Amino acid sequence: MAIQIPTALLDGSVLGILSHGDYYGYSLTQKVQEDLPISESTMYPILRRLKKENYLTTYDESYQGRNRRYYKITNEGLSHLSEIQNEWTDFKNKIDKLILKGDLNE
Repeated sequence: MAIQIPTALLDGSVLGILSHGDYYGYSLTQKVQEDLPISESTMYPILRRLKKENYLTTYDESYQGRNRRYYKITNEGLSHLSEIQNEWTDFKNKIDKLILKGDLNE
């Protein structure tokens, strides 16, 4: 069984990684793929949308004669990440209670 990953969690994953430093698109995709089954064709629309929403900025740097587009989290992105983290913690705790404990009378 494969659990579908909601958009908000993909956003949070990308923003969480970028909160520790800038990444170019391919390296960011590889970093996410270490833990989540996501394709490049899924990642780039997420990056474009996050940029459009002003959660990310981009800049280009030359590498071996080619340009790499780097993604950098903005202050708005950090604020949005904090919201996602808080919502995730609450959601995760509720799911853990149901799945791991199974006790609805607490």
